[in-house]
This record gives sequence, C-alpha cells and structure tokens, in this order.
Amino acid sequence: MNDVLISNGRLQRIWRWLAIVWLLVLVGLGVQQWQLWKSESRIDTDILALLPQDAHDRLLSDVTRRIADANARQIVVLLGSTDAAQTKAAEAAFRDAIKAEQGESPLLQESGSIEGWFDQARAFYAPYRDRLLTSAQRERLQDEPTEGLAASALAALYGPMGAPRLTEWRQDPLSLWPQWWQERALGSGLQMGDDGLLEADGKHWSIVQYDTVGSAFKLDGERHIDLLLDIAAEAATKQAPGLEVLRAGVPLHAEAAAVQASWEINTIGWGSLAAVLLLVWLAFRSLRPILLVAASLLIGCGVALAVTVLVFGKVHVLTLVFGASLVGVAEDYGIHWFASRQAEPADRRWKLLRHLLPGLWLALLTSALAYLALGLAPFPGLRQMALFSVVGLAAAFLTVIFWFPWLDGGEIRRTGFARWLGATLERWPRLHGRRAAVFLGVVTVLSALGIARLQTNDDLRSLQSSPPALIAQQIRISQMLGMPSPAQFYLVQGDTAEQVLQREEALIDRLRVLEADKQIGGYRAISDWLPSQQRQHADAALTARVEPQVLAQVGEAVGEPLLRPAYAAQDLQADAFLASPAAMPFRHLWLGTVGQGVASVVMVDDLSRADALTLLEAQAKGIDGVRWVDRTADFSQLLKHYRKLMSGLLLIGIALVFAVLYWRYRGQAWRVLAPTLVAGALTLALLGLFGQPLQLFNVLALMLLLGMGIDYGIFLIEHRGDASAWLAVCVGAASTWLSFGLLGLSATPALRAFGLTLLFGIGLVWLISPLFRPPPHDAPH
Repeated sequence: MNDVLISNGRLQRIWRWLAIVWLLVLVGLGVQQWQLWKSESRIDTDILALLPQDAHDRLLSDVTRRIADANARQIVVLLGSTDAAQTKAAEAAFRDAIKAEQGESPLLQESGSIEGWFDQARAFYAPYRDRLLTSAQRERLQDEPTEGLAASALAALYGPMGAPRLTEWRQDPLSLWPQWWQERALGSGLQMGDDGLLEADGKHWSIVQYDTVGSAFKLDGERHIDLLLDIAAEAATKQAPGLEVLRAGVPLHAEAAAVQASWEINTIGWGSLAAVLLLVWLAFRSLRPILLVAASLLIGCGVALAVTVLVFGKVHVLTLVFGASLVGVAEDYGIHWFASRQAEPADRRWKLLRHLLPGLWLALLTSALAYLALGLAPFPGLRQMALFSVVGLAAAFLTVIFWFPWLDGGEIRRTGFARWLGATLERWPRLHGRRAAVFLGVVTVLSALGIARLQTNDDLRSLQSSPPALIAQQIRISQMLGMPSPAQFYLVQGDTAEQVLQREEALIDRLRVLEADKQIGGYRAISDWLPSQQRQHADAALTARVEPQVLAQVGEAVGEPLLRPAYAAQDLQADAFLASPAAMPFRHLWLGTVGQGVASVVMVDDLSRADALTLLEAQAKGIDGVRWVDRTADFSQLLKHYRKLMSGLLLIGIALVFAVLYWRYRGQAWRVLAPTLVAGALTLALLGLFGQPLQLFNVLALMLLLGMGIDYGIFLIEHRGDASAWLAVCVGAASTWLSFGLLGLSATPALRAFGLTLLFGIGLVWLISPLFRPPPHDAPH
C-alpha cells in the first residue's frame, strides 16, 4: 500500500510540472498566433494547392501555374439583349452601379477593355505593314503575274464601291492589310458588329472585364463579389428588360468555394461538437465532463491550426473543413477517461491514469500512423491535413492526460443511460470456432459481390465542386468569346525568342490544315501577331519586290509616277510588341524566360471531337521544342498512380499495425485487427453496390479507418468485459460516425468521398468490434 502511495506521489509531482509546461506551451502558441493573424489572413482557398505537383517535370508545373496566375484575378461579364441600344444602356448602368456600390474600398477595378484596342493596335502595326502577310497572300504574291496584281490594284483604286481599306491606297495598293486583320478576327472567334458589340445567340452582347483588387484568394467566406455583381446586374436589367447576364472568372469560383467551405466548417465543426457534447451529457449528466471534453477538443484544434500555420505559412480552407471532423476522433481520449472514472472514486484517479495510459498511448500511436500516411501523398493540401490531424490528436491527448487528473477531482455519477449502454456489451455474441468461420465466409462472399461491381474513376474533372450554374455560365462565355481551355495547350520552347516563334510557325502551318478541315475550332498563337524575324524578313523582301512593280504598272495606266512609301527599317521586336497596347489580349500566351530558355503556349479552341486530343498530340511530333500538354490527363494519371501507391501503402500499414499489436498482445492481436479489416472489405463492397467510384480519397479514408478502428479493439482488449470501456467505445464511435457522416454532406467531392467511406467504415467497425472481443479471463500480456 505504501509503495502505491509513494508511486502515486511521485507521479503527481512529475505530472504537475508536465501540466504547467503544457500550459506555458499553449500560452506561447496563443500569443504567437495572435500576432501572426493580426497582420494578415492565413487562409488559402486556391484549389490548385490540393493537386499533386509533378515532381518529374517542375518546368511544366511552373508553366501551368503561370497560365493559372494570368487569369487568377480576371472576371468577365457579358450583358446580352436583342436590342443593341438597350445593351449599351445596360452596360452603362452596370458600370455605374459597380462604381457607386464600391465606395472607398473597391473590390473590383475595370481592366483593359477591347473598346479602342483596334485603333491602338492599327497605329502600332502601321510601320510594319509590309511584313505582315497571310499564307494565302504569300502564295499569291509569289505565283500571280505582276499584270494580274496590277489589274487588281487598279480595280481597287477605281472600283465603284472601293475595296475595304485601313490606310491610304498608295501604302497598301494590293489591299493586303485588311485581309491580314480579317484573318486574325476570324481566328479570335469574335463576331463584332459595327457598334462594337458581340453578336452571338441572336443577341447583342456587351463585354465588361474587371480585375479583383489584391489576390483573388484572400476571401473570408462571404459573397462580396457575387453580391456586388448581383446589384449591378439588377441595375442593368432596369435599362433592358429581359437582359441576360453571364459571368465567369477564377475569383468567382474561389469565392464560391470559400462560401461553401465556410458553411461546411460551421455545419461539420459545430455539428460534430454539438453531437459529442450531447453524447457526453447523456452518458455522464454532469457539466464537468462536457466542459473538459470540449476544452480538450478546442485546444486540439487550436494547436493544430497554430502548428500548421507555423509550418506552411498558411492553412488551406479544406484543411479546416477536414479538421472540423477531427472533433469526432479527438474526443475518444476524454470520453475514455470519464467512462472509466464512473467506476472509480476520485482518490483513485492517479491509479486509474497509470492503468489507462498504455491503451491510450497505443490508440494515439495507431491513429497518428494512419493520419501520417496522408502525408506520404505529394499533395500539399493532404500534407496539411495530415499535420493538422496528428497535431490536433496529440494536443487533445496531452490535454487529457496532463490536465484531467488535476481538474477532475469530483465524483462522476453513473447515469442510467451509461449503465444501459455499458450493459449492452453482454448481449453481443463472441465469435469463435465454427461461428467465426461462418461469419468470415459470409463477409467474404458479400465483399466479393460488392467489390466486383466497384469501378475506379481517377478523372480530375470528377473532383469539380463549383456550383453547376457557375460552370454552365463559364462554358457558355468560353464558347461565345472563343476562350480555349487553359488545361490543354502546346508548350513551345527554344533558346531564344526568335527560335520559339519559328517553331510556333511550323506548328501553326499544321494547325491551319486541321482548322480548314473543321477538325478544330481555331487556335491562339502569339506568332500570329508577332511573326518571327525570319518570316518578317522574307515577307518584307517579297512586298518590296512586288509592290513597286505593281505601282509602276498602275502609274503607267494613270499617267503619273507612283512611289512606294518607306516602312520601318528594323523588324518588329518581341520586347516592343509585348510592351505595346497591341499585345494586351495575347500577352498571356508569351511565358518569356522559363528554365534555361524562352517559352510560349499555343491554345486550341473546341476540343469536343472524340479524337481531338489524340489528333492534336500528333501535330507536335517532329517539331523540336514543341509538345502537347494535357494537364487534366496528367493530373488524372497522377491520381491513378497515387491511388495504386497508397493502396500498396495501406497493405504495408496493416502489416506494421499488426506488428505493433503483436508486440503488445501476442496471440490475441488478430482480435484487435480483424474488425477493422472486415469493416474495410464491407465498406468497399457497399461503395460498389451504391455505385460510388473508387478514388484516391477513398483509399486515404481507409487508411484513417485503419487508425481509428483499431482504437475500439484496443479499448476492448485492454479492459476485458469492462462496461466502462464499451461505454467509451460507443460514445466515441457514435461521435466519430456523426462527424464523418456530416463530412459526407460536403459539396467538395474529395471530402465527400472521405465522409462516405468513413460513414460506412466506422459504423461497421463499431458493430463488429465486440464480436471479436476475447473472453474476460484472457488478460493481455
């Protein structure tokens, strides 16, 4: 007895210092985070952070990021009416409403408008008119006799209607320039009327463009941009009844994601907390367990947030959504403490702590191993989730073992609900011998039937979570404005800008053939607006040879000498073009310095044909420095690769967990692991039967199931036949089940896959665990 008292006294002295140290750590973290968050928001909503980074091609990852960043702040609004005058009036009202509503702290600023762009571009290109030819013009000047060209020039000069002109006749006797501009207008996909409005779908459309002020991703979960556009659209509609308003842009998708995530955090986080506290109240009918369990949960989530921000500099909003479900796991330690305290008087709580610590440490270790497995995937977002979860669990665990023995000094009464729930364990049968074999045989058959129907789906597009209405508007605007997909493009690389432009031109010659055959809708290439110096030299030499001969023959016909005017002495340079207003609509196609060289992208319209991607990939073959990039397919392949990899790691994890369990329980270790394995197999079967595809995120959820499901077996084998252990398992499993069940409501497909998998898995392992519990007389070694 004296030895026990001495041992407990020594434990109390050590524990007092540990409790004080833990308090100081929390205070220090709190002060540090207060200073950090006071300066700026640390929440990130960029969905690209969830995607795997291509470790084998950092250059391509950098290019993809640049393309995404080029459009990250842009918002495009289309106002369409059947009456052009009403469209103009609606546009003016829309712009005025945006200005009036924003006041001194603008969210949006108007970006470069296409209105007035043509006059600026025409003035910029005028000195280089002689070296801007289309392929058809080039062939015509090389093949057609001078007499025929002179006749055409004379007809253009004296024709009754006159050919369309962009400059004085003498500067362009063959009307080459209007044809060059016309080809580019057709290539842009825009059908602009004389009034400057876009004509599409039987309506006149005004195009209004804005940029967000600051980052598109600094959001707080409120509909600021969306509401501002709604107010402006309402003002515009008053000027044009029946006005159709379309909007698109990355900031709109980012804000929608932030709003959805905010709702989910509140629903899942507070819903989980309310469910846990209700279960604790039913089990203990005392305010102290509720307050202490709530404190352990809040401390766990707070420390997890602080450490995540310290390590990553920011925390992804989906990490917070996923972390909100942590509430249903971290409460297991506190509930297990109070369930065991019901059977123990207050003066024996230090002995109880020594009794519970081995099982609690083992439960933390197995759960942490499962969460850490998330960090093996090359997803920055998943690594954040892994760190957040492990730190949160550890912080909640340390709060329970360091503080609860000091703060829980009163008696814990045994409630009727707790007695009833604990007693249900005795009604649960134990499986052994023939009954165990029959049960496992039935499970094997059912699992095989369900898993046989299980389909895999690694397509990145299946993870799209933006509102369908917003996606529909984005698609429609892209079609009307001829906006190509930023996920599929040609990457053109070279040592110099000139080499890149020459390689682009070789690619464009092939794409023109596909365009003429209606196999693609068109393309976007900067070499259409900035020809290579090699091509400019050749075109300038061609026009310098042909046009004076034409002017001479026309001069003879009209009886006066006609001299060709002088043009720019030097070719159009890339730097001058990119710095000019003429480059505004196409500047994003030029990547500039990338890696050790220079690069650009060529984008393609209308990839709706079934064979379009294969056809486009073939066009890059044989041209140095040109390759077809399909980032959607690349990411989908990576998702597939890591789904298979994580499946293999899951099997390795099972082996490692079994090794840890065998070290503790020897021949009884299978009883702890079997319920989780059976639940995992049945979960896969249910996914197959319900038509849910198997994705990487389902496999990651199964890894979490391995860590969490083991806890129930550990508690039951550590405390044989103990009603308090079963009470802790039931209350903990129920709250975990509710937490991840709420996660299944998420509009984010990845989180929903997590939620559904764990909804099935946790429920099954909860029901199956008592079937494999050992007889009460077999104590663990």
